[in-house]
Formats: sequence, C-alpha cells, structure tokens
Amino acid sequence: MDKKRLKHTVNKAKEESTMEKKKNDKSKSIHDILPLDLIHRILLRVPIRHLARLRCVSKLWCSLISDPDFAESHLHLSLAPTHPCLLIHLRDSTEAFLVHLEEVFNGDNYQVKEVSFPFKKKPPSKFCVMGSCRGFVLLNRQPYFFVVWNPLTGFRKRISYSCLVHRSKLRRLNFSRDARLYGFGYDASRDDYLVVVASQDGDCQHLDCLSLRTNSWINLDAALPESLGYMKRQSPGLFLNGSIHWLSYSLQEHYNESLLIFDLKERSFSEISLPEQLIMHGPATIVILGGCLALYYQDYAVEFKTRIWVMKEYKVNSSWTLYEIPCLKFHPLYLSNGSDIMALDPTPISGPLKFAKYNIREELLQHFTCPHLQQDAYFFASCTVYTESLLLLPSDI
Repeated sequence: MDKKRLKHTVNKAKEESTMEKKKNDKSKSIHDILPLDLIHRILLRVPIRHLARLRCVSKLWCSLISDPDFAESHLHLSLAPTHPCLLIHLRDSTEAFLVHLEEVFNGDNYQVKEVSFPFKKKPPSKFCVMGSCRGFVLLNRQPYFFVVWNPLTGFRKRISYSCLVHRSKLRRLNFSRDARLYGFGYDASRDDYLVVVASQDGDCQHLDCLSLRTNSWINLDAALPESLGYMKRQSPGLFLNGSIHWLSYSLQEHYNESLLIFDLKERSFSEISLPEQLIMHGPATIVILGGCLALYYQDYAVEFKTRIWVMKEYKVNSSWTLYEIPCLKFHPLYLSNGSDIMALDPTPISGPLKFAKYNIREELLQHFTCPHLQQDAYFFASCTVYTESLLLLPSDI
C-alpha cells in the first residue's frame, strides 16, 4: 500500500477509534498499547480465514480489514496464503466442497466445507469452471452468462456473453466444445480482470476480451496468429505473470508442441518451447506449481509413472526440470512448502476420495484417504485449486 493511501486509511481508523473510546473512557484497549501502524502490519500477516472474526474486535479493526487496499496488500504480504481445493459434484453440480490440503496431511483436524454456488436458480449439470485468479473463480452457466465468484467473501457478479452467441448464430456457446481457447486473468497495468475467448465461426476465427472494469467486450481479431493450432479440450488457460497459458499440440503428430501465451497488457500472443528431452506417449496437462508453469503426463508405455516437467525460470527453456512420481494416477494440484506436490489420486472408482503428496527433496510418496467424501457417492467433475483473498472487482470498489 502506498504511503498516501496508508495514511488516509490510518487517519480514518483513528477517528473511528477516538469516537469509540469516548463512549467508554474507563476501558483500556489494545490501541492504547500498540501503535496503529503496528496493528496494521500485524493484521496484514494474519491468515485470511481468521480475519473475518477479527473484524468483530472493534470498528477500527473492521475499518482496516475492510479497506480495498488492505485486501490487495494482504494478498501479497500474507505469511501463510491458503489454497483450498474446490471439488464439484458431477451428477449434481449444486454441490461443492472446499478442502485445505495442507490440513489434510497435517493431521485429523481438517475440515470439509460444503459451499453453495452463486446462482439464483439451480444450475444445469456440467456447468463449466473456466479458471481462477487472485481469489476469484470464473463460472460459465449456459445458455450465455458468466459468474465471477469469490467463495471466501460470497461476492458474485453476473456477466452476459450473449453478443458472442448471436454473432456465431448458435443457440448457446459451450466453451469446452465450441471455444478454441478461453481464460481468465488480471491486467495489473489497467487494474482490470479480463476474460479471453477465441471461437470459430465457419472459416473465421474470433478473439474477444471482456473487461470487468468497464463491463464491455473488446474485439481483438487482429491479435490472432494465423493458426491457433489445437488446444487440449476442456482445459482452460492458466494465469501467471500477467499472461494466460494454454498447451497446444499437433493433431497430425499426436504430440504437444508448445505453450501458447496471451499477454494481457500487450494483448498479443507468443509461445514457449517445451523441453527438448520430452517424449510422451499420451496427452499432457498443464498446471501451476509453486508459481511455475508445469506439465504432467502418465507414462504407460515404459514405466508406470507420472512425469512432471517444471519450468523453474519463466520463459527460460533450459530451466525445465523433470520429476518422476512412482505412481501412475497422480494429478498434481499445487506445490506446498516449496517441496510437497499435492495431488488428487483418482485410482479408486469407489470408496473414499484419495489425495497424494510427493516430497521432491526426499522422494517420498504419501497417500491420504478422505472418508468425508465418498467416491461412489461424490464423483467430481472438476477439481480446482485457487488462492483465497478479500478482493473486490475494481468496478465494485
């Protein structure tokens, strides 16, 4: 937070604190013991799940925690950012659950929290999770609207994309089937969240970008490369370092070629080469592990292993590093504590849901059964990990 904004927030909080103190002069509060600036710095490092309760301490604390600039600073300065796993029911998409995987592997005190989706009416089965960014999850509900949702705060915003449907002369636009690519990200230069959609209309390709700050669509057909190649189906783009990333491949050769990048600031495409030593016998999937791009695939032909290539330095091809997991069914979700790859283990087709953890330093593989979620009763259509935040969209501040 810059000094001017911090001073304004602190002064406002001091005024409210003074008024509160006048009502009860006999009481001695924590504000009489600790400087307000120090309280502010401490709160910035408190785990986000405890901040909601701390709002109730006083009007002063509520004012500090509710400030939009505080939410932005907390996202970057929190010592313990949380990454819950959002699991969505396949047969009944009105049901979803949040699980904090760090807690799952740290003991029996973990919680499985059921959450409700931000729809006024019951959503159709198989609605699409399009991605996540800075605490927001982007949902697509047919026939033609998005919902931007912050599961922590309950904030939601509905946006129509009927203009894309009408242009393509389709009754509806099924993103997992009809869109060539799609993604959700944040443009820091404009303080704007963007939804990017490339679609095919006959022989014509279109690229459209939705600005959530202005609630308007921007046509960017001119930015499209001559050919987008082929995208992995049902795989939304991943947001990292101001860009959205997709895995493209050659349909003729059946192997992956490169990572396609769309820079949200420059509104332009580029590519990242895959590892030269990469040899695959099946499809790959991209994921973000510890702030790094990674791709993984199952090796059925040679060894029953899951191979994960991690790009340790962004856009540095020589930094690709290989990790081999001695487990065929290992779907990595994120990197915890700098060395633990948390994953979903889809091996059992019935019984309790299973998670896995692989320590890349000690080469130790662990499994954990989650009895609260039965695989036969809860077969999940989507498993999404996101970073929790208190942020609001720029147009709603």
